[in-house]
Amino acid sequence: MSVERVTRNADGLLWFKSSYSGSGGGDCVEIAADGHTVYVRDSKAAASGPVLRVNEDTWAAFVARTAAR
Repeated sequence: MSVERVTRNADGLLWFKSSYSGSGGGDCVEIAADGHTVYVRDSKAAASGPVLRVNEDTWAAFVARTAAR
């Protein structure tokens, strides 16, 4: 997986879309990081939808566990 730069929104965060998120309207995930916090959102909903916030240690554990599957 790689990421591509998507946009900087009014929230001031620089959001990245996963390369696994296709342009065909399927499962789309964007992430942004600010300090020790990682933000995750559904890119179809973009700025209007909810955002999940986790600390960087929680995010790293999630990514490691997901990659191990």
